[in-house]
Amino acid sequence: MKKLHRWDLSYSQARELQTRLAQKVNFMPLKKTPRLIAGLDCAFSKDGKRILAAVVVLSLPGFELVETVSAIRDVNFPYIPGLLSFREAPVCIVAVEKLRTRPDVFMIDGQGIAHPRRLGLAAHLGLFFDKPTIGCAKSRLIGSYQELRSEKGAYSPLKDEKANNDEIIGAVVRTRTNVKPVFVSVGHKCLLDDAIKITLMCAGKYRLPEPTRLAHQQVSQLKLEL
Repeated sequence: MKKLHRWDLSYSQARELQTRLAQKVNFMPLKKTPRLIAGLDCAFSKDGKRILAAVVVLSLPGFELVETVSAIRDVNFPYIPGLLSFREAPVCIVAVEKLRTRPDVFMIDGQGIAHPRRLGLAAHLGLFFDKPTIGCAKSRLIGSYQELRSEKGAYSPLKDEKANNDEIIGAVVRTRTNVKPVFVSVGHKCLLDDAIKITLMCAGKYRLPEPTRLAHQQVSQLKLEL
């Protein structure tokens, strides 16, 4: 785990840091098909004062459960759109540090570079983990796309219409026929084609890919137990 920066930052410092860190995101093809994949998701306590993270490690291609870890921390950063990783990343790092296994890829419920400053939660964490990382979000933060076909496996480029030449920042991917798509983007050390391929490889009977679906289940259960 890399130690990139401290967390007690002002709003302007956090924005400036995002811009600098975004330049460090590495776009490179995966060398091999992952054998172990980790799904990661967060949730807040009912009173909003604590944040929980759960990591679920699965083996591929069969999705056998290998390991589950979790962590809870006090919330120490206010809610500011575009800076959510400064609220969520610290607890995610604590949880991942508990892992005994070493996942080949992390799939995170959040944005990768599909972010105004190209540093969503998945990209931010990818730099800390120094591992291939994919952002797989339930909703769009920025960008536009053409409507995609209704069948599973269909996808459409997600473009930042405010950038030069409509920069491609991710993809809108249909993980199940006639079900709402997910928003996939590079976090670190992979290409968008890799991110799409792995997302579809992990798509089962549900809208969310198995790694993040099971992480979401785990963190939701932890929230009920608080």
